[in-house]
Amino acid sequence: MQKSTIQFLLINCLLAFVLVSCGSVTKNYTLKKLDKTSYQVPYFTDSKTDYVYKTNITVYGHEISGIFIAKKINDTTHRVVFTTEFGNKLLDFEISEKTFKVNSIVSELDRKILINTLTEDFRLLLKKEYLIQEQFENESDNIYKSKDGNRDNYLFISKNGSKLEKVVNASKTKEKITLLFSSENNIFADKIQIIHQNIKLKIELNYFKSE
Repeated sequence: MQKSTIQFLLINCLLAFVLVSCGSVTKNYTLKKLDKTSYQVPYFTDSKTDYVYKTNITVYGHEISGIFIAKKINDTTHRVVFTTEFGNKLLDFEISEKTFKVNSIVSELDRKILINTLTEDFRLLLKKEYLIQEQFENESDNIYKSKDGNRDNYLFISKNGSKLEKVVNASKTKEKITLLFSSENNIFADKIQIIHQNIKLKIELNYFKSE
């Protein structure tokens, strides 16, 4: 009898741990009724616009500065170019939800792990539509959950202004990548931060205003 009781308690403790772990990303949010089944991202959508940002990349204490340029070249694909501040091209990608092409890359950056990481970051940054499965809220935001392979994306839309302010890419138990957006008009993102939780990588984009 005592052995069964101990086993019962252990099983319940383990189950509680699993449930808490699986729900840790949304544990501070309140589940609410779904008010939409998809969300169209307002940023990087105009094919007539070159989106140009001053860029600072910090990786394990080392910094790289340059210029990030993104352009929508068709309904599904963006071209992404990263140059030095003097205009020397470092990398040139074409990227969509399902495809990826390297047009050029300098040998110093031509590393599979780096290319895969940047592909994941840029694909998330330039994603144009999310299909919504669940909705939550906190004091300041409506939060929409969208499936992304083995992970989920959480979109934080401000209740005041309905602006997309954050996207969190997460496993069931842990946040992996966070995108932060600052926008005055919810059409153009003036400042963007891409922050990795599992590696020491941060990318900061600031809208380049030509003099």
